[in-house]
Amino acid sequence: MQRGFGPQTYHAILLNLMICRQQMHQHHPSRINSCSKLFVLKGEIMFVPNRTPELPFFTALKQFVDNEVLPYTREWEANRAFPDAIWTRMGELGLISMTLPKERGGTGLSCVDYCDAIRMLAHGDPALAMNVAAINALVVAHIDQFGTPEQREKYLPGIITGHTKLAWGLTEPDAGSDARRVKTFATPVGDGYFHLNGQKMFITNGGKADLIVVIARIDEKSLSAFLVETNQPGFRVEERINTTAVSASNTVRFSLTDAVAWQTPCTFEDAIGLLYRGRLAIGAMALGIAEKAHELGIAYSKQREQFNRRLCDMQSVQNMLADNEVEIEASRLLIHKGAAMFDAGENIIKASAIGKLYASETATRVTNRTLQIHGGRGLTYEYLIEKLWRDAKLTEIGEGCSEIQRMVIAKQITK
Repeated sequence: MQRGFGPQTYHAILLNLMICRQQMHQHHPSRINSCSKLFVLKGEIMFVPNRTPELPFFTALKQFVDNEVLPYTREWEANRAFPDAIWTRMGELGLISMTLPKERGGTGLSCVDYCDAIRMLAHGDPALAMNVAAINALVVAHIDQFGTPEQREKYLPGIITGHTKLAWGLTEPDAGSDARRVKTFATPVGDGYFHLNGQKMFITNGGKADLIVVIARIDEKSLSAFLVETNQPGFRVEERINTTAVSASNTVRFSLTDAVAWQTPCTFEDAIGLLYRGRLAIGAMALGIAEKAHELGIAYSKQREQFNRRLCDMQSVQNMLADNEVEIEASRLLIHKGAAMFDAGENIIKASAIGKLYASETATRVTNRTLQIHGGRGLTYEYLIEKLWRDAKLTEIGEGCSEIQRMVIAKQITK
């Protein structure tokens, strides 16, 4: 598509934009003020970004990040744990139920606002942002969309307040990127209940969760999803997995031995489909890491002097700062576009893969450049950049590694 638009083309864009907003208002009136504008011109989806409106939710979130998250990120990493009270505090702020509609008691954010909230959380603590992103996209949304009325009635009140801690269980020792290799098996025992037997690995928040959505096999060809309460004899945490990145997150391997599980009526494809919005959220987490690192790099380069010059006055450092700025801006637009497409009801399989891929690899490049700007000091515990450098790598692996994202994109453009 050409870069330069004439007056007639702009009139066509504005006309399509007005039609799009009218249709959006008819079908999704709650989203019209917070999502970006999408419209169609000659068969192409066009995108005009909006700034997130100044809502009380985001004002409270910024205060929470500045006062209750960022000052403690090093302490949480050293303890390899979040304080238990953080979950109910986030429940009060509406952070646990961002993907749950207001009519069911949730915060009911658009995908644009949900991703922006994850981005802001990552400014304070990437591990916390990762947990909140996964819980919202993969557990809360799962129960909302696929849970029975009885399941929603039982679990949603505790979830919304943060008293019921959550996790999502797909990965196994032999099933990572190839999710269909899941071996955990579900045997029916009646009335929608099953016994699960198997192991899960690399489960975010698995050691703290009260309720886990577990993907398990129901026959040789089919998989489904189940709600497993962890306070039962059939559930056992076998190992706390200590990671280099996002160390405060309680990542575990657990076993299931005739564990009682309540099936949610959905297919494997239904459950996995939730990953697309989740990928945008992990991309937003990566964006938040990159933004924070870039902020630190700019500040350090302005105050650090060598050879009687500030670092920011040296061309080699300016090049790194400029590259950071460009890649962060591109990541921001890609995540924002994918989220806006979700809000408009568009297919986001390709858009979410592109956004997640680019933002995650941007986070790695930006933190690496910023650490280089800091020199030897950047590798010391005194400077936050070394933590962001480690945390950034997780975003290239979790919720579908970069290689999987490239495979998804290629399949979408060649089918």
